[in-house]
Amino acid sequence: MELAFESQALRTICEDEDRAREELDPTVAEMLKHRLADLRAAKTPKDLLVGHPRVGDDSGWMVVDLAGDSRIVFKANHVKNPVGKDGELDWSRVSRIKILRIEGGHAK
Repeated sequence: MELAFESQALRTICEDEDRAREELDPTVAEMLKHRLADLRAAKTPKDLLVGHPRVGDDSGWMVVDLAGDSRIVFKANHVKNPVGKDGELDWSRVSRIKILRIEGGHAK
């Protein structure tokens, strides 16, 4: 999948391991590195096998666990997001995502 980021600060944490270790708990920073690699390697979010991937309440976003109660929250990021016959976002056809935030008790 292609990844984009909600902010430059979030991009920096996700792309710079040293910065991630400064900003996040060491375990969370290590899991972030692995989950980002998993996201980049997956064809769609439905292909993810680790991190307990799940669709949010309104189906407009997904969550992947990191460590403890920390998780990555992302949404589809196509110019026109793929939808199914029911009008809902079809996550099995999403190949571009935007990481919105890292949430949970991850601070040092």
